[in-house]
Amino acid sequence: MERQALYFTGPRQVAILNETLPSPAFGQVLVQTIMSAISPGTELLVYRGLAPADLARDETITALAGDFSFPLTYGYAAVGQVLELGPGVAPDWEGRLVFAFQPHASHFLATPDELLGVPAGLNPEEAVFFPNLETAVTLLLDGRPLMGEQVAIFGQGIVGLLLTALLSRWPLSSLVTLDLFPRRRLLSEDLGAHLSLDPSTPDAMERLAAGLQGGRPYAGADLCYEISGNPAALDQAIAATGFSGRVVIGSWYGLKRSDLNLGGSFHRSRMRLISSQVSSINPELTGRWDKTRRYHVTWQMLAQVQPARFITQRFPIAQAAQAYALIDNHPEDVIQVILTY
Repeated sequence: MERQALYFTGPRQVAILNETLPSPAFGQVLVQTIMSAISPGTELLVYRGLAPADLARDETITALAGDFSFPLTYGYAAVGQVLELGPGVAPDWEGRLVFAFQPHASHFLATPDELLGVPAGLNPEEAVFFPNLETAVTLLLDGRPLMGEQVAIFGQGIVGLLLTALLSRWPLSSLVTLDLFPRRRLLSEDLGAHLSLDPSTPDAMERLAAGLQGGRPYAGADLCYEISGNPAALDQAIAATGFSGRVVIGSWYGLKRSDLNLGGSFHRSRMRLISSQVSSINPELTGRWDKTRRYHVTWQMLAQVQPARFITQRFPIAQAAQAYALIDNHPEDVIQVILTY
């Protein structure tokens, strides 16, 4: 079997290579990819050469073994159909629509335990958002929003928008989002944000404080999420958070550094800075939560949110270089870019 596979060969360099895949071995299946989603956060760091070269890509996913040194394959949102079964695989896997945490490629080999069957009623356009929505679910588990809280989200890329869609279902007192790009802010308000602001304007922090508090006695945010990918936004999130509030940091900055002002009100505010990352579950929750339970919730929320409407561009795999250049140079035009096969 010949396949096309996407390789990052250097900063801002993408190549599509033809490779030969063997037939499925014992316990393996061959999957033909229908589409895969580009992560405009993590993958853009890889594309720009801003991912630490010696850092493991993901120690929990077999297909992402190795580090971030060039050349490398990457990607973790592939939807496809099982074409061929190896010996020892149950026959009901043949022809199934599946999701996999796999790099961008037209075909791949996997074991059934590395695949997630797409539930009936969900199409590939919905299923391809699985990892981003799982990330949003993890952000909720880590932030633990409460009834009546005042919540701010810095960043309305695809994960931020999905988080807004989930939080709009909470009985919050206020939900304010921030993003540089008008298209994202409008979509954020359509999803249920009470207010969406441009964080670069001179009065942004004043308007954020007013939008969060309204006529209520608690000043600031009970809960802030920083998922913009911009290290400067973390300092803004800290400044916007009230006494004993929480700041959940979902951004991965790679080689970018964050310059924080911790010498002012932060020192006396008793706020908590919480690291959130989807490859693991908060140890405080693992008595009740595991990945299987989180997967189940994610599929349920995909059916409710119906995120296929967030797809803004589709590129055939042969034009992947143009897709990454668009995300890199014109983020204001992009919500979710899909590669097709």
